[in-house]
Amino acid sequence: MDDDLDQLLRSLKLNQIRTILDERLAAAIQDGPSYGDFLRRLLREEHHAQQMRLLEGRIHRAHLPERWPLETFPWDLQPGVQRAVIEQLANLDFIGTGTNVVFVGSTGVGKTGLASGLLLKALFARHSGQFVLAQNLFDDMFRSLADHSSRKLLDRMLRVEILVIDELGYLNLRPEQSNLFFKLMEERYSRRMCTIITTNLDYEEWYAFLGQKAMVAALLDRLRHRCTTIRIEGTSLRTPEPTVPA
Repeated sequence: MDDDLDQLLRSLKLNQIRTILDERLAAAIQDGPSYGDFLRRLLREEHHAQQMRLLEGRIHRAHLPERWPLETFPWDLQPGVQRAVIEQLANLDFIGTGTNVVFVGSTGVGKTGLASGLLLKALFARHSGQFVLAQNLFDDMFRSLADHSSRKLLDRMLRVEILVIDELGYLNLRPEQSNLFFKLMEERYSRRMCTIITTNLDYEEWYAFLGQKAMVAALLDRLRHRCTTIRIEGTSLRTPEPTVPA
């Protein structure tokens, strides 16, 4: 590959073609494909490489803690999960309808793995998303109240199609944080944006957690209007590791 061709590929940001061109040219000389076939193969590999880079960018921005595909979930170890329901959700129709998904269950039953798997599936399908621990979200809200950046925080959370809020449970919250959380959920509801929540609290317990009975009632009314609630009953999937003798 001469310098002029190399510079053109650089300028056009056809990085994958730059990487493979010499090898593909050598193969073309030997196999003799048509010009169209040769170009089609090059462009197909370039397109695939660009899509993979875009996917990696979406995964990075989503802050996924682990890449847990739904296919790796230990269904046999957790019979409390209705596999057919999860696989139906994996079709991602809930995104277009703005339907929320709430996983309710005790610690370790697989809520986070299932939520992460759905988010990963959506990222592969070119949707935008973000994963956030509930504690970190409420901490960010507290800081935004202090420096008057709450609107900026909400706008950031409203830019993603799927928001996963993990481990929503008993936290020490100020009323202002609860109000801001309600505002976030209200705006996502009005824009038909889906939110996935994992929690160890059933809905009746949200009143004690968030306070302000009227506000919580309004929040739950919006959250559950378009919502699939999945309650998981079972033992923890985190089996104790064997103790190594001293």
